[in-house]
Amino acid sequence: MDLRIFTEPQQGATYDTLLAVAKATEDLGFDAFFRSDHYLRMGTVDGLPGPTDAWITLAGLARETKRIRLGTLMTAGTFRLPGVLAIQVAQVDQMSGGRVELGLGAGWFEEEHKAYGIPFPKEKFARLEEQLEIVTGLWATDPGKTFDFHGTYYDLTESPALPKPAQRKIPVLVGGHGPSRTPRLAAKYADEFNMPFASVEDSERQFSRVRAAAEEAGRDGHELTYSNALVVCVGRDDAEVARRAAAIGREVEELKLNGLAGSPSEVVDKIGRYAEAGSSRIYLQVLDLDDLDHLELISAQVQSQLS
Repeated sequence: MDLRIFTEPQQGATYDTLLAVAKATEDLGFDAFFRSDHYLRMGTVDGLPGPTDAWITLAGLARETKRIRLGTLMTAGTFRLPGVLAIQVAQVDQMSGGRVELGLGAGWFEEEHKAYGIPFPKEKFARLEEQLEIVTGLWATDPGKTFDFHGTYYDLTESPALPKPAQRKIPVLVGGHGPSRTPRLAAKYADEFNMPFASVEDSERQFSRVRAAAEEAGRDGHELTYSNALVVCVGRDDAEVARRAAAIGREVEELKLNGLAGSPSEVVDKIGRYAEAGSSRIYLQVLDLDDLDHLELISAQVQSQLS
């Protein structure tokens, strides 16, 4: 089971804070550092000092880390034109020496679009499908050849399809709860399918749908990596769990029900249930980015039992 650290910087984080978390991620032996792609805080937090851009952040971290994978859960398709996104991600992949992964989603948070003047189209899923075809098609085009795409929402003519990533193929993540269109999209374009903030039972059902869609598309359904994203809150004792839950404005019992919370042994047991459902990778949503002791505890007493 791979454990990855997943952050939500729109809730309030500087680049230096994210750098400290990324370096701890690397030093403590976690597999990857991922971040959300949002421009507006959610809930009652003040979000200060304000948002940071996902791909600018990852470009900086690409130069300041050595081993960990770097990526997004999920880049919002509404924020960037797909041709520009392909350039950005390929460049960051070069800067990292081939350690980047792209999670790409349709975008959903209308308020942040209003706040920063970003168009929020009504039909987002069909746009996402074209975006995935364009981004992956640009990267796959042989050097010296051009890429053309003429769709409903995007039109590319004689694109040189440059630059190329450092990796032969950047892993692409697709995720979500949709019962039909989402599995079909994952089957066509994804290397990894991510189930965000879902129960073991719902994850198992969705993984089965994705595997079936992959088989229908002529792929081996077991080629894909299946993963979950879950909030994490671990403590050595009940008091420490309660303190960490309070720091992120959550209740312990709710976290135990909907995330990975409790003692290290409780969390290891629940991760085991997700593994039985087919998950081989967990994105640990860390909401208190100043609590690096939390990461140390997870590394020493959770990750060590899973490796």
